[in-house]
Amino acid sequence: MYLKKAVDIVHTLAFRLTIWYAAVFTLSAGAVFLSFYVVIISSLKERIDTDLRERVGLFTRIQASDGLMAVKRFAQLESQATGEKKLFFRLLYPTGISFSSSTMTYWRDVGVTRTAIDRVVAGAGAVYETVAVNRSANRARIVYADIGSGIILQLGQSMEAVSRISETFQKLFAATVPPLVLLSALVGWFMARRALSGVANVTRIAGRISAASLEQRVPLGRRNDEIDRLAATFNRMLDRIQRLVKGIEEISDNVAHDLKSPLTRIRGNAEIALSTGGTIETFQHVAADTIEECDRLLSLINTMLFISKTEAGVDRLERRPVDLTAAATQACALFQPIAGDKKIRLDCRKAPPVTIAGDLSMLQRMIANLIDNAIKYTPVRGRVIVDVRREKDEDVLITVNDTGIGIAPQNLARIFERFFRCDISRTQSGAGLGLSLARAIARAHGGDISVSSTVGQGSTFQVRLPLYFFSEDHTADA
Repeated sequence: MYLKKAVDIVHTLAFRLTIWYAAVFTLSAGAVFLSFYVVIISSLKERIDTDLRERVGLFTRIQASDGLMAVKRFAQLESQATGEKKLFFRLLYPTGISFSSSTMTYWRDVGVTRTAIDRVVAGAGAVYETVAVNRSANRARIVYADIGSGIILQLGQSMEAVSRISETFQKLFAATVPPLVLLSALVGWFMARRALSGVANVTRIAGRISAASLEQRVPLGRRNDEIDRLAATFNRMLDRIQRLVKGIEEISDNVAHDLKSPLTRIRGNAEIALSTGGTIETFQHVAADTIEECDRLLSLINTMLFISKTEAGVDRLERRPVDLTAAATQACALFQPIAGDKKIRLDCRKAPPVTIAGDLSMLQRMIANLIDNAIKYTPVRGRVIVDVRREKDEDVLITVNDTGIGIAPQNLARIFERFFRCDISRTQSGAGLGLSLARAIARAHGGDISVSSTVGQGSTFQVRLPLYFFSEDHTADA
């Protein structure tokens, strides 16, 4: 069990972020330590080289002013004063043979480098080298220089201070870096867990969600960072899913109810025809009723599919310049006979042409549904007014006003839902999809539809659509 938990932790994003954080910190700390080490050691070496150059200059001046014997005496005094293990010297002929030196007991393993002698003789100036002393970790910095009269000085100085500082620095590095790496890993783990806590909340809530618990939401923090924005987006997605699930449930109930009646009638007619053994005319009548019911069912299904595709944006709108004034006038002319049969006055107010970018057939269907709905629920000798006008805010407003039965306040919020029908409207034919279709078309064109109504006085439906201007350089999808 513990092994499984450990494996699970290793595969988490927090663990990988911790490893990256610790690795970056370790590399950064190592680079800083190495930089300090190089700078300090280089500074110490440069200081030793400076001391050696100054001593060489002093030997050169003594040789020039007082001669070789003065050089020997000064070299002995300098070596004794500094310490046998700190400084040594040799006076050499150009052949490399030593004719005078300080006490070399400690420096016995340090020889004369022939290459350095040749370079000095060739006029290369002072030549430096670093050598090991007594096969130990101690080293010496040596300079070869011509001090005049063909005499070459080999001067060496111990680098014990450099070695001691280097060793101390290495111990400090070994003692400091591991705890810092561990601390960086702990800090990285804490920061990663804290940063990803919001993701853990989203994951936990997502694991709890089912069809019966869509109301759960991820709590939002106050930092407004990426995690909070992720949680907000996730909550909005859950809101949409909940609305879709609720809509599917309602549609399923309504479809089952609306399909049950025609299917029952079809089955009843068929059973009656078979059980009574009727005439050819009887079977023809049953067949005609069946075809009529099937047509109603197909119309219902096609309308539902059309609404779903329009709301989902599956079918691309064929945007063309559409004169809404002309479309409304044509729709009124189409419904004039129906309005006349009910002795309803249908007026389409005259207005200047108003052109938008849209799908002509869909917009005609939207206007027709609104006019048909108004005529259907307007009593005899009522009035329906259709108006198209351009608003000051560059929108187009299509208004369909009637003096019908009106809509109860409690039903206004649901009037555009699929299959929703007010109690009073259930005596009329229809499936309750007309207004849902009208709203889907309006929204597909970037607009929306609203309604205001008073029971017993009538209703007013308003469709607001954005206005697009067309010129020769505009495409059809502008």
